[in-house]
Amino acid sequence: MAKKNALGRGLGALIEEAEPNEVIVEKTVAGGTEIDINLVEANPFQPRTNFDGEALEELAGSIREMGVIQPITVREMGNGRYQLITGERRFRASKIAGLTNIPAYIRTADDQGMLEMALVENIQREDLNAVDIAISYQRLVEECQLTQENLSLRVGKKRATVANYLRLLKLPAEIQIGIREDKITMGHARALLAVEDPHDQLSLFYRIVEEGLSVRKAEELARKIEQGLIKKEKDITPPENADQQTYHELKEQLSNFFNSKVTFQHNNNGSGKIVIPFRSDDELERIIGIFDRLKE
Repeated sequence: MAKKNALGRGLGALIEEAEPNEVIVEKTVAGGTEIDINLVEANPFQPRTNFDGEALEELAGSIREMGVIQPITVREMGNGRYQLITGERRFRASKIAGLTNIPAYIRTADDQGMLEMALVENIQREDLNAVDIAISYQRLVEECQLTQENLSLRVGKKRATVANYLRLLKLPAEIQIGIREDKITMGHARALLAVEDPHDQLSLFYRIVEEGLSVRKAEELARKIEQGLIKKEKDITPPENADQQTYHELKEQLSNFFNSKVTFQHNNNGSGKIVIPFRSDDELERIIGIFDRLKE
């Protein structure tokens, strides 16, 4: 039986506790601990599809200075080639950094073993949001044919915890996006799950975001909704975020000032770009003239 604290002890602990037909055999890498990075293919079972470009560049810079601290894991494909099992961020950043070789563990694994390893490693990420964890759990249940009981043992979580994560995937898409964007916490999400009607879930979600409600207050409102003590809203419109309103007003002011449709490219970390488009050389000269006058 797997130990309940296996997740905190890392992927190796989980692999050691796998069934005999799921054991992934580690072997020494020929020529030391590094392999040619150009011989490594991407993992088609990678559960994570969104990689932040700026974060990859930062990791690439670190790799240029310090090297790859944690080896990637690959499996042999024949003809001297390998397929990535885990470590895709490190792999991508290493290519950006211009590495020709990368430290790796070579294992033999079937497709299901690869998917399970990639999913479990994905779950272990500290920065993973609750919805992505839920998706990984769902894939382990559906694609690796694990029961919720087996899954809870495999990832070192209580079955009720696993079930709560899986229930997040039944919430409306707007709420799932809100969880991903850290607009609400897992505690808020559990309060929303106590509400049966998706329409009421959305209404409460927007109120939590707009009023900055605590989890306790959200739970109280969820109980009142289910008891019929709060009148249902016929139409639901998402509240406009104060920051979004500010950006919208600034964009309108700049568009009027430059007589051009100015756009913002705004990232979640606060960085971004102001784009002033032009359709001809004459229009570009006009915009440059505006900047010249501002400097006078």
